[in-house]
Amino acid sequence: MIVFDPFYMLICLGTTALALLASWRVKSAYNHYSQVPASSGMSGADIARRILDLNGIRDVTVESTHGLLSDHYDPTNKRLVLCEENYHGRNVAALGVAAHEAGHAIQHQQLYAPLQWRMAAVGITTIAGNIIPFLGMGLLYFAPRVAIPVLAVCFGIVMVFQLITLPVEFDATARAKRILASTGAISPGAETAAMSKVLDAAALTYVAAFISALATFLYYVMHMLGGQRDEE
Repeated sequence: MIVFDPFYMLICLGTTALALLASWRVKSAYNHYSQVPASSGMSGADIARRILDLNGIRDVTVESTHGLLSDHYDPTNKRLVLCEENYHGRNVAALGVAAHEAGHAIQHQQLYAPLQWRMAAVGITTIAGNIIPFLGMGLLYFAPRVAIPVLAVCFGIVMVFQLITLPVEFDATARAKRILASTGAISPGAETAAMSKVLDAAALTYVAAFISALATFLYYVMHMLGGQRDEE
């Protein structure tokens, strides 16, 4: 039985702490730099629409939603969604987040390979994510020889998805920084540095998610291989 394995509990505590630290850093950076007004006077919605227009993207809508930092780009429905704070915000944090999401729209338009891979992997990753809690709560107790290999595969799928996500997010951030500099929406110096700190902090959340998935995947692979050796 591995459910109460102290090593597994250590992995859970460690990855949870890492995720909380990454989340705290992005929220802290956002809360601080959202108080820094952008000298251009543009809002997040303004810069998102401008970036899309400059790249000839006319079929993507810019919409607002509730929930702080719930910003995302929806490639299926071609929607660039900003939380209300960033949609209306005229600060460097709002413009940075909006430009980052616009970067995803540009990736979609240009058929950026990692984004295409991530989109293709959404379905199987969703299935794996739904299987994991079912096995963890039930089958792992009664049939570990079946559950452990399946969990290894499921966490492997999640890990690969998180790995693919890294270049997608890093590239969108790099695009946002270049675009904001070229459009003059954010001034060089203090404004640019503040915007960069928000986006760099946000990138750490994806690194934390990958490390968490990788650690759990390796844990179950270790137990799967160990079980096979015991049977020999």
